[in-house]
Amino acid sequence: MRSRWIRDRKRDYYYRLAKAEGYRSRAAYKLIQINKKFGVIKRGNAVIDLGCSPGGWSQVASMLVGKAGMVIGVDIQGMLQIPGVRFIRGDAECDDTLEKIAAVLAEEGRDSVDVVLSDMSPRISGHYDYDHANSIYLARIAHRIAKRFLKRNGNLVIKVFDGDMLQDFLKDLRGDFSKVDIYRPKASRKSSSEVYIICRGFSPKGR
Repeated sequence: MRSRWIRDRKRDYYYRLAKAEGYRSRAAYKLIQINKKFGVIKRGNAVIDLGCSPGGWSQVASMLVGKAGMVIGVDIQGMLQIPGVRFIRGDAECDDTLEKIAAVLAEEGRDSVDVVLSDMSPRISGHYDYDHANSIYLARIAHRIAKRFLKRNGNLVIKVFDGDMLQDFLKDLRGDFSKVDIYRPKASRKSSSEVYIICRGFSPKGR
């Protein structure tokens, strides 16, 4: 079974392209396509990248923000260093990890960011309803982190698996953002149920 997965991956266009162009994962092209369509990341922005390992999104985000910007990558797994990216190894659900994010921002003279990205994914069980529910759980963690660290009018990008819990989550997001769109990048595998929620114009009630 694993040997078949390896063969399929090696035939995958974006996997081969990532190898050729020096990206750490094929997921890099998903963020490139998202940003080309929605312009969520701009030069000079500060970005938090949740679930960043092995680093494909952090690579792209670092190039987009340039030297005037900054990227903080967060993952429970380790990640090899990327120039221009500050990496925090920790669980995004833990207060200790959030305090580490705040400390890194303070070192850079910041207390907030322009963009929060989340490509976090649950361990796939093969039971669709369970995997969908876990993806929404992770998405809600990303939403909470965005509410803590995003500047007014900031942007949030979250991966989820499509399913019956999605509409209630979208309703919650629309309470905090002026624009909320669903997008499926061309680089997503055809067999995948993943979609990306693109949230722009952070403007939470009471803030």
